Amino acid sequence: MRRREFIGICTGLVAGWPLAALAEETAIPIIGYLSSKGPAAETNIVAAVRAGLAQNDFIEGRNIAIEFRWSDGNYERLPALAAELVDRNVRVLLTSGLPATFAAQKATQRIPIVFRLAVDPVAFGLVQNLSRPGGNLTGVTMLFDPLTPKKLQLLHELIPGATSVGFLINPRNPNAASHRQYAEAATQSMGLRVTMLSAGDPAELESALSAARQQGIEMILVGDDPFFDVSSRQITRGAAGHRIPTMYYVRDFTAAGGLISYGPTFSEMAQQAGEYAGRILKGADPAELPVRQPTKFELVINLKAATALGLAVPPSIINRADEVIE
Repeated sequence: MRRREFIGICTGLVAGWPLAALAEETAIPIIGYLSSKGPAAETNIVAAVRAGLAQNDFIEGRNIAIEFRWSDGNYERLPALAAELVDRNVRVLLTSGLPATFAAQKATQRIPIVFRLAVDPVAFGLVQNLSRPGGNLTGVTMLFDPLTPKKLQLLHELIPGATSVGFLINPRNPNAASHRQYAEAATQSMGLRVTMLSAGDPAELESALSAARQQGIEMILVGDDPFFDVSSRQITRGAAGHRIPTMYYVRDFTAAGGLISYGPTFSEMAQQAGEYAGRILKGADPAELPVRQPTKFELVINLKAATALGLAVPPSIINRADEVIE
């Protein structure tokens, strides 16, 4: 090879190195979104996540991309879906629900994970403590279990003569044991008889609601679960069809025709999770980002559903309600 050609090749290679490095550094980062639910159940949630990202100047399609994976309430699909996102080398993993968070945790100890869930992440081994998570996970938790006594009190205030309550849980969710523990303690202190109703798919859900009616259960408390979010219309219609007053954990159920709900707003939590994802993309360490908790809780009552059940809603509930659906 002639000396001039050799120098030209070397010069071209050297000139190409910074360009290749620059292209790699300026590639649009990908955020993975792994959900225990389905897209229809998370339309408003995803919008809130995008709003949280925008707080850090990250706009989907402009300077970030988001890849979604949905299990549609089938938790057995989550490990494979988590592995797909890890293989895509996403910069951050956003997880919705405890099953999705567990799947992501098992799939990677390298990629930062921002969760949105309803249990104590310390008790479930996701973080070391709430103020300093200490690993690759942080996020937002709503701690639904401690709200169980409050929800039971509201439901019993609506049906004061009731002596029995059914508690609907999904045995496929790792939070089922915790739900049971809190429900049994709360009902015992109130002198109520509790029956556990288990459902993890649509057929089991219909059977559980039918069993509640056959057993004479007077009211139902629904434990939080992503599968129940996906099945909100089946649950609200089933409870109405069997004429059993039912307490839900978020407004979405009451808006879909359910009787009453008490809990945090999912959109607030989702925006907080999106904001955390944006901060991590800018260099924040998830180990140093405290686990957040919601600040807004809302009581929603559906008067149309109450009328259909023949219930007179006491003024004490109406006056405390954040929203009355007529």
